[in-house]
This record gives sequence, structure tokens and C-alpha cells, in this order.
Amino acid sequence: MLNRVVLIGRLTKDPELRYTPNGIAVANFTLAVDRSYKNAQGERDTDFIPCVVYRQLAELVANYLAKGKLAAVDGRIQVRTFVGQDGQKRWVTEVIAEDVRFLSPKDGSGSGKGAYPGSGSSASGSGAGSGEGGSYAHEISLDDDIPF
Repeated sequence: MLNRVVLIGRLTKDPELRYTPNGIAVANFTLAVDRSYKNAQGERDTDFIPCVVYRQLAELVANYLAKGKLAAVDGRIQVRTFVGQDGQKRWVTEVIAEDVRFLSPKDGSGSGKGAYPGSGSSASGSGAGSGEGGSYAHEISLDDDIPF
């Protein structure tokens, strides 16, 4: 079986960061994704897709993404149910993000929302940005002599 989702879109508002009682970071955000075809009026319809990220990736997303920023999300679809305050059973379909790529250019401010960590623009659920085996692209100076 395969449950894989890859999306590119813009955040509709700033991510909401919370912590579980066990101290695990959870960030929620909605991604606006344009459809690949145009409707009868010649406009592209947009889907608004709820996304959830956990742990360090949640903190990175909350710190470096904001409303309107372009992001790529790689993850899986999850469907869950809960009972609402009115006693009705509700279904929720959301994307559980395993990797998030920051696609908007960095802000020049050097801190705060939009100023991405390190010199790369990627965050993944595998500890990126922790300084412990995180992988960021490094800038290469083309002024140096190439040894071949």
C-alpha cells in the first residue's frame, strides 16, 4: 500500500504551535494549493489543505514560515474521527507532514519569520537544523581554484 502526498502551496495564516502533555511540539497550518486546470470562468480553483507537523519540524515551521510563504510538503494523508461538542461524530482529513521545504526567498533581516536556519531552505523530520546530523546545503565559493 502507498499513502504519499506532495504539495506545493502558500500558507493561509501563520502556523499554530502547541505542545502535547508529553512536551511534543505540534504545528498546524493550512496550505492553499491551486488546481492544475482552469474552471469555466478561466480561473484556477484552490484547495485549502490542513497540514500537521510534529517535534522539531513543528518548531522550525512555526519559527520560519508565515502567512503567504511558499512551501512544499511531503507526507501522508490521515483521516481521523472525533466527537464534537454537539455530540456528533466528525471526520477530519489532514496531511501529516514528514518533510517541509521553505520555497519563498529568505528575508534579509536575519531573524524571525522567513529567515531560514543555516544556509539552506529545508526542514525535515529527521533532525535537520539540530546541529546533530542535520543536512543543509552549503554555499560554495566559485572564486577558489578547482583542483581538477
